[in-house]
Amino acid sequence: MEHPSPPEAAAAAASLQRDEEPSPPPPPPQRLRCAVQHYEWGRRGAASLVARLADQQDPGDMARRPYAELWIGTHPSGPSTLLDGGELLRDWLARRPGALGPAVTARWGGELPFLFKVLSVAKALSIQAHPDKKLAEALHALRPSIYKDDNHKPEMAIAITEFRVLYGFAGMEELKVVLRTVPEVEGLVGHEHAGKLMSLKEYDEGNEIKSSLQSAFAKLMATSKEKLSEALSKLIRRLNIESKIRTLTDKEQLVLSLERQYADDIGVIAALFFNYVKLSPGEALYIGANEPHAYLSGECIECMATSDNVARAGLTPKYKDIQTLCSMLTYKQAFPELLQGVCVQPYVRRYTPPFDEFEVDCCLVPAGELVIISSVAGPFVFVVIAGEGKLQADSLPDGKRAKEGNVFFVPAYTEVKLSTRGPESMQLYRAGVNSRFFS
Repeated sequence: MEHPSPPEAAAAAASLQRDEEPSPPPPPPQRLRCAVQHYEWGRRGAASLVARLADQQDPGDMARRPYAELWIGTHPSGPSTLLDGGELLRDWLARRPGALGPAVTARWGGELPFLFKVLSVAKALSIQAHPDKKLAEALHALRPSIYKDDNHKPEMAIAITEFRVLYGFAGMEELKVVLRTVPEVEGLVGHEHAGKLMSLKEYDEGNEIKSSLQSAFAKLMATSKEKLSEALSKLIRRLNIESKIRTLTDKEQLVLSLERQYADDIGVIAALFFNYVKLSPGEALYIGANEPHAYLSGECIECMATSDNVARAGLTPKYKDIQTLCSMLTYKQAFPELLQGVCVQPYVRRYTPPFDEFEVDCCLVPAGELVIISSVAGPFVFVVIAGEGKLQADSLPDGKRAKEGNVFFVPAYTEVKLSTRGPESMQLYRAGVNSRFFS
């Protein structure tokens, strides 16, 4: 039997000692100060949930400008900082990699793999799509000034109020109705493309349907300003006249609303090609890569992979990359599945999208009740949107107050107990790495 040499024996002993040493306890949960985005489409004043939440961390004149998004995470375009000391969360994590847990650090490095947001939408966001990982890498390499990172951006929206969205292409029968009843659309698409779509059957090959839809949509989006202005004038004038003698359809009313927000924008007509989705509070929509969508109105919780990559093509004064968007879309035709969430414990409903970066819990803690968020191998964040309570953890002997507008980062391997204070329920949303990543 061979015996290890003295140096090898010393190394083995040191390794054994390291294995036996207990891991340092996780740092306590940290309250965050979060970035606010004042995009023009945001709501103003007390009507904006984002404004009300932001006012709790930085009181100001809420009516002076729109409050569109509250960002929670480490994304450089809107990084969160620690309330105590003002240190960037990403810098704090760099000095405490254990706060993310070894599995998260190994997969995504020293930053949160998700970006968590609250949105208050007064008018439509751009018609857009987010590239998959491979396309994101290619676009970032070609045009880094526009596509600023190489990550994909799958996302999920959970309605807080009624939330209206355009998402994915409408089914063939609905598109045929549009072509039959909206002559302005047929005029812009062209007789040949319109005829091809009208001749398609439900049982035709998927590639043929996709090719015809892609050609027609690309032709529409490439319409000249002169032709678009003329067609929109005719369409709006006709709908205003017809509204006096019949009830307009939801999509016709949407067209009138969008035209008031974005005059002479191709997105007003392009909206007729998409599914018009209305989410009730508590319903969620998962948005995959290369799928067209536009948020229209309402308030929601949004979570996504940490990226800001977006190709826009309408309903926006920003740069439109129509060629990229038209080439990247999947052209799937199906009404999206609306997620209802799954009850994982009393007062907690979980929304789980089909990718690793994140999941979201909605917690509604009634007066006098307690919710325990179990220790997991990754970090999470949460934002209180209503009510008041107390956060308790082993690393916080005296606990911390948690009230509307408060945002907390909770390190890996930390169990948290949440209880209410006063007669009202406390409502909060939690985002963490997808549980299945750790299984």
